[in-house]
Amino acid sequence: MLNHLVALPPVPKIELSIVRDRSAEAKATGGFLNLRRLELVAHFPDGTSSAPFAYDIATRASLDVVVIVPHYVEGGVRYVYLRSSLRPPLAFREGAAAYDGVAWELPAGLIDGGETAAEAAARELEEEIGFHLPPDAMHPLGPTTYPVSGMCGESHAFFETEVDPTHRGVPGEDGSPLERGAAIVAVPLSEALEHCRTGAIRDAKTELALRRLAEQI
Repeated sequence: MLNHLVALPPVPKIELSIVRDRSAEAKATGGFLNLRRLELVAHFPDGTSSAPFAYDIATRASLDVVVIVPHYVEGGVRYVYLRSSLRPPLAFREGAAAYDGVAWELPAGLIDGGETAAEAAARELEEEIGFHLPPDAMHPLGPTTYPVSGMCGESHAFFETEVDPTHRGVPGEDGSPLERGAAIVAVPLSEALEHCRTGAIRDAKTELALRRLAEQI
């Protein structure tokens, strides 16, 4: 445990409002997420089968995600970059957390069609943090994971890359309101892990990637 943990700076105050709720007329396709509504039968090793049952699977055009840990050493201390992220599902969740839909995360994003995971990681690093690095500077950080396998086949691929903080530029962003107005902070890796323990960082993929980096080094 750290005796002198430096608090993370306040996240940007970004509010969300609902202009129109179209839930009643929503369809299962055509949005950011699509839905496969299936009727399934489970076949068991003993030769028996279940009764048919309904199951919904969320899908999207770009399904898989990269997570990147940009890090550097200064004064013998290893630092990592975090970015605040606007998450509407958290903002509109009943009993929302104290950050009201804005959470600290590592840079991450979808793998676009035609991209390798390393290419996506390099692109997301520039868009969200501001470092221009080639794909071969993205080093795998353990195996992929399936974070929400009960509802979606999305996988997470983890990368780490050592950066020079003096070479960080202005993040390119992707044009989405979800990336506008974000805060970026560099904190010691040990403190980032302590913030995971205290709940200041609640993003699961971020905590997993930070722990993997700590184990690796």
